[in-house]
Amino acid sequence: MNGTKQNGRLWSGFWQLADPKIWIASTVPMLIATALAYNKEKSVDWAWVLLALVGIYLIEIGKNAVNEFVDYWTGVDRYITADKRNGFSGGKKTIVDGKLSMLETAIIALITLALAFFIGLYIALVREPNVFWIGMIGGFLAVFYSLPPFKFNYTGLGEAAVGLTFGPLIMTGMYVMLTGELDANAAFIGLPLAFLIIAVLWINQYPDYEADMKGGKRNWLVRIGKKRGLNVYAWLYAGAYISIAAVSVASGNYFWLLSLLTIPIAVQSVRIAARNLDNLPQFLTANARTIMIYQLTGVAMIVAALLT
Repeated sequence: MNGTKQNGRLWSGFWQLADPKIWIASTVPMLIATALAYNKEKSVDWAWVLLALVGIYLIEIGKNAVNEFVDYWTGVDRYITADKRNGFSGGKKTIVDGKLSMLETAIIALITLALAFFIGLYIALVREPNVFWIGMIGGFLAVFYSLPPFKFNYTGLGEAAVGLTFGPLIMTGMYVMLTGELDANAAFIGLPLAFLIIAVLWINQYPDYEADMKGGKRNWLVRIGKKRGLNVYAWLYAGAYISIAAVSVASGNYFWLLSLLTIPIAVQSVRIAARNLDNLPQFLTANARTIMIYQLTGVAMIVAALLT
């Protein structure tokens, strides 16, 4: 009976740590790159697409585990009060909730990242060599997003690391794997996603603002404050829409402009955040809409990629 309970705890903790709903962040650029490759090659080997997705999801889980370990160790997760816990706040709270120990979290990180490495190595050896160095850069950014000595999300480099990874890097890696071409256009098309995923990260840092400050997590929101942070939030949207327009003009494909249909939602989300800085339940509406914009933009960009 105790063994069953133990297994149930571990399984529950693992899935809370894995948090599959956030895999949309990596799924969107991979599907856009797949659509671009399909448009060019007129076919796609879906077995390689699925293998790459598994590899990316394993990196996501490993990154979450490393982040969980470090955030508990520094105290950030323990400083989050009950009234600030929500579905958008950072961390998975598996150690705080007693579902995983620090050792178990570390083991999960090692196993998932090792599996991801071997999948990437296999793809590089059998399918496309360029995948190896792209994957190593992505793995480096994922591991040292929280882990010393770099601790990107503690030193003000976390936002840039997330934007680079979930925009140009994943787009380039997936496209070169499917086509064999290392194309700068794929990275360029990833720029709107870079801005939008940073916007998601940025707005999700607000509920954790006090805990991050107390735990020494010096992300840029902590550095400039909540009120000035709203200006950055708005400019991230502006950067996304300007880069979408640039992609459209550069490619001569105006289907990319479909993504601009989300501008009213973006304007509304900025206004909601500005009006509710001290009202967290209402503020979280902006968090939800930012994620929705990322998803809708992803769908629009997949359609545009297919029609390029």
